[in-house]
Amino acid sequence: MPRILAIDYGTKRVGLAVTDPGQIIATSLGTVHSGEVISFLGTYLSKEDVETFVVGDPRKMDNTPSSVSVHVDQFILSLKKHFPNIPVERMDERFTSSMAQAALLASGLKKKDRQRKDLVDQASAVIILQSYMEAKGHKSRS
Repeated sequence: MPRILAIDYGTKRVGLAVTDPGQIIATSLGTVHSGEVISFLGTYLSKEDVETFVVGDPRKMDNTPSSVSVHVDQFILSLKKHFPNIPVERMDERFTSSMAQAALLASGLKKKDRQRKDLVDQASAVIILQSYMEAKGHKSRS
């Protein structure tokens, strides 16, 4: 079964997460510079089968697009151009950064490590992917 890949897009860094081939567990794939993400994905896709990209959709509390939305929209256009056979879905990413911070705190990381933005971006991508999987019924089949 192909994987699902989630993207927490930022203008500096991009957090990435991916499912296992059985689409049961979401794990971090790392963080890459936003200018290198398309190249990174091309390399990844040459080795792994991905059925869907899930991109975090930045929304305000009133559900209107945030100021970052225009950059995410441009990124999605680029994804569709470079990987036309892989559908792109959006997933509300409100609260993912605060949830990621809480998860890093609960993991016992030192304060200095919890403040690393790349770790927050990675954790946010995992949360986006988990949320997507739960919404689509991919929740753990135990």
